[in-house]
Amino acid sequence: MKRISISLILFALMLTSAKAQSTFSVMTLNVDGLPSKFLVFDVNKDGPLSAGSERISEYIASKDCDIVSMQECFNYRWEIWSRLFAGYEHDEWTGGIDSESHQLDYLHLQNDRFPCDGLNSAWKKAVQSTAYERVAHEKNFGKFSHEFDDIITKGFRRHEFTLADGTHIVVYNTHFDASSSRDEQLGNDVKDREARLAQWKQLRDHLMARLDSRPVVLTGDFNSYYTRDDIVDAFIEPIEATGLATVGDVWIEKCRNGVYPKVGDEQDAEELLDKILYVNPVEGKQLKPATVTIDIAGYQYEGKPLGDHYPLMATFSVVERKTTSIFELNDKPEMIDDKWYDLQGRSANRSSKGIYINNGRKIVIK
Repeated sequence: MKRISISLILFALMLTSAKAQSTFSVMTLNVDGLPSKFLVFDVNKDGPLSAGSERISEYIASKDCDIVSMQECFNYRWEIWSRLFAGYEHDEWTGGIDSESHQLDYLHLQNDRFPCDGLNSAWKKAVQSTAYERVAHEKNFGKFSHEFDDIITKGFRRHEFTLADGTHIVVYNTHFDASSSRDEQLGNDVKDREARLAQWKQLRDHLMARLDSRPVVLTGDFNSYYTRDDIVDAFIEPIEATGLATVGDVWIEKCRNGVYPKVGDEQDAEELLDKILYVNPVEGKQLKPATVTIDIAGYQYEGKPLGDHYPLMATFSVVERKTTSIFELNDKPEMIDDKWYDLQGRSANRSSKGIYINNGRKIVIK
């Protein structure tokens, strides 16, 4: 009888553990919402425009993701939101690119810029947004050339979310500076790359200044390839060097076995400019990518893509980080690094008892 009771208790504990693991899904998508014309200039006459934006809205709704990050949501925001109102909440729309919503200063066009960032996030109604922040990039390049990045107020948005099961996460949505294929081929994209690296570093510093025990997801149109911009050096390694968090890219992890392309390598044809990265603080719950999808086949209408970017989607599991005892690691010396940190990310001497960070792991010395 006792054995049956113990078995039932263990089974109940297993069920409780299974229920405790949360999952959620994220999509990032540049919705290509530039207008067909601005003043006398052709801007995006081959874009989705009004009818195509409604189809994009239908597509987003059909994927049923918990959180959706959108970029270039400018002039067709009602069409983009049209199929999402029933199931989603969303953040603020900061305007389109037109002379009606923004009075141009024709005498000082070199200093003028539209106040909009083109960013929008949507989240299921069961998810709560508990805090929101909008930040402009400190550095841009290209007012009347180089993809006109400096004509709008590009930047990033930071949301604090509480998922339906009570899990707390932070999600960033961003859009970095672009560069044209022509400029890249001519080697005329140096200033574009410098601007993007500055934006990577600004995003990194903003994230780390607010890092706590909540895992962080970074989404957006980063306009970056690993072979073109040194993302590892500018963003990933500096975060991990603090000992406070680890960084991952869902596409790298699930499609490249965790191996990052090096700057100057041949371009991987499957890599997108759009990315979903995640940051796991050493304290608190951890994110683990379960699936990643680049939906090329599904994002079509009459044989053509709905927009000029493809949707990138990921599903995450949220798991508890296991605290590791130093005695467990002694059996596996390759897991121990000579660099030790305290919980504030400062270099530490492990001669005394306490909790330390080593090789990305939280270690308790008893």
